[in-house]
Amino acid sequence: MKSLIIYGSQYGTTKQYAEKFAEMTNFPVISYEDIKNVIDYGRIIYFGGLYAGGVKGLKNTVKKLSPNTKLIIVTVGLADVCDKENINSIRSSIRKQVPEHLLKVSSFFHLRGGIDYQKLTFKHKTMMTLLYNKAKKIPEEKKTAEVKAMIETFNSKVDFVDFTSLNRITEII
Repeated sequence: MKSLIIYGSQYGTTKQYAEKFAEMTNFPVISYEDIKNVIDYGRIIYFGGLYAGGVKGLKNTVKKLSPNTKLIIVTVGLADVCDKENINSIRSSIRKQVPEHLLKVSSFFHLRGGIDYQKLTFKHKTMMTLLYNKAKKIPEEKKTAEVKAMIETFNSKVDFVDFTSLNRITEII
């Protein structure tokens, strides 16, 4: 089966994962912004960064897939991927971007990325500051693990990239 790795990355962490996975599998890799025709590929491995409740570029990419494409969705974000609440939230946002017929035959993986506040655009810095200020006001007993982690790491550089987590994906291919 002909396979292609597509990624949607804003600051580079997701692109790093996609390129490393391409090295491991010898599959071609391309940004979602550069794809022209994916009809010839029976399997798409989509690496997407989590931003503002969505997976970067996923919605645009799935529009170009044939109905028979096997889709593997790999999300990359700051949230703890071992926390069930985080996974449910991520899957909920994916359901808003991917048609039901593709969802039913897709596989999902969730990886941790990183953030460097110094590299954020003004828009993203503003959004994160607003989110941080809102999160600080949440009563302690109502703060999720994700909210606590965001507060702890605010305005710093955090890197959770773990290339060994890609091994789980290669095992199903």
